[in-house]
Amino acid sequence: MGCEKDCCHAFLSCVFDYGTPVTLVISNKKVGFIFRLIQLLIITYVAVYVCWMKRSYQDTDSVISSVSTKVKGNILTNSSAEGAHVWDVAEYVIPPQGENSFFVMTNMIVTPGQTQGSCPEALSEFTRCESNIDCKIGLNEVRGNGRCPRVQTGRCGKYSETIKTCEVFSWCPIENDSIIPKTAVLGDAEDFTVLIKNNIHYPKFNFKKRNILDYINTSYLKTCTFNRKTDPDCPIFRLGDIVAEAGEVFSVMAVKGGVIGIFIDWSCNLDFPERFCVPKYSFSRLDNKHIENNVAPGYNFRFAKYFKNSENVETRTLIKAYGIRFEVIVLGEAGKFSIVPTIVNLGATLALLSLAGAVCDWFMLTFMKESDYYAKHKFIHLNDRSDSGVPLSSVGTPSYGTP
Repeated sequence: MGCEKDCCHAFLSCVFDYGTPVTLVISNKKVGFIFRLIQLLIITYVAVYVCWMKRSYQDTDSVISSVSTKVKGNILTNSSAEGAHVWDVAEYVIPPQGENSFFVMTNMIVTPGQTQGSCPEALSEFTRCESNIDCKIGLNEVRGNGRCPRVQTGRCGKYSETIKTCEVFSWCPIENDSIIPKTAVLGDAEDFTVLIKNNIHYPKFNFKKRNILDYINTSYLKTCTFNRKTDPDCPIFRLGDIVAEAGEVFSVMAVKGGVIGIFIDWSCNLDFPERFCVPKYSFSRLDNKHIENNVAPGYNFRFAKYFKNSENVETRTLIKAYGIRFEVIVLGEAGKFSIVPTIVNLGATLALLSLAGAVCDWFMLTFMKESDYYAKHKFIHLNDRSDSGVPLSSVGTPSYGTP
């Protein structure tokens, strides 16, 4: 019977016992200094990093964007009366409209007057021959000149006065792209300009804006060109300036081409008026110009112009175009005050501040000479009545002196 009573009492004590921390005032400069130092560090971290730098009291949203571009400029090549050619937007911007990008041709290898037929393949270690025995009928050279399939006829043809190569069915004459013009044919393209129209939307805050700001009018657009000091908001950019800000030389890059990134940063604090939310432009080269093995450097592709001659035979002019591809990349994040993240971060701050007491308790109970004395008064077990038989409610708050 007594055992059952003890077990019942232990069970009730386990369920209904209440533990409360005892507050000790420790008059110790070392502990006090550590306590205040930790509090100061936590408050500084929350104020500077969490609130000021990260603005964690705000709700955030990612940008949704659309981009359109329009290039302007023309170049006169071969200024002689007979061979003069004016290159305009329709010829050097390929394709006319791209998705968040545009390509400007700066150099080229032109193979005019090609027709369907058979002719000697371009010279390489795989196409050279001495007689028909060295050529196989129907052999498909998938990686032939121009990266186009070449079907051999089985004949060994005359490539030059002293050299023979296997004959192929193809557009003839075969393109020879082994020699790239060392000076870009359209090197003056650095004076071309491009108008970039960018519309952005932050759906969570129902915020919309474009990079052609409210104060910009038609007359201003006709005369302005982006300059980081004098016209930082102008949406018209000179191609040479873009390449220069990316750390490149246009005349060098124009020979073999490359890829340039135009970055538009729309990071905005929407707690401030709308006029403070403006785009920030930056530029960088995206492709690696330092290719160790020099395989496929720069940027190029092929396209052809088809027509029929006076004999109604289909002919074409094949162009291997080298140039600069400009990628317009829009990024950004907007923030605005919200009560929910504010409460969450306030709670996190209070939790961090409680860490100061835990660290000081650990220091006090581990490294102080009076650690046993502190432990004796910190951890106290009280029954429902005091030692003198007086109810706990009538016992005053204990006061401990300093050791």
